[in-house]
Amino acid sequence: MTSARFMKCLQYAAQQHRNQRRKDPQETPYINHPINVSTILATEAGIDDEAVLMAALLHDVVEDTDATFADLEQLFGDDITGLVREVTDDKSLEKMERKRLQIVNAPKASRRAKLIKLADKLDNLRDLQVNTPTGWTEERREAYFVWAQRVVDGLRGTNAALEEQLDQIFRQRQLLD
Repeated sequence: MTSARFMKCLQYAAQQHRNQRRKDPQETPYINHPINVSTILATEAGIDDEAVLMAALLHDVVEDTDATFADLEQLFGDDITGLVREVTDDKSLEKMERKRLQIVNAPKASRRAKLIKLADKLDNLRDLQVNTPTGWTEERREAYFVWAQRVVDGLRGTNAALEEQLDQIFRQRQLLD
């Protein structure tokens, strides 16, 4: 049963991402991504922790919109805000440093934040399997798979079902033996 609180969260994420599009050739609405991440957790990972599912919906709002952690705190409380904080990159840093820190920080994250990261990477990689983002070279696309595997390696032992789905993708890319 979906709670009113969850629906409020979904509405907030949709409002925040309303003008954003993915970089796929179809320019799909960005909100599809956070919904996919939350859905992957609920349906493929068996997660019923509503705070994790809500944080998954919100995982990019501070990073990619004008929403702040203070906004999330006021609307959704400490627990959800803390999870979003754990999975949010510091946009004041250079892109390569943010990517490096994702690899370094992955093993240090809470189990609940690791779940969100795994589902986020899974959704992004599924999309990259079928689409090269607008403006990306094939080399950049392949580099993302390699980098994502390094992040996922730091998340291992969190959820076997998600890790197996990711490993299937890595095997297809010949990144795993």
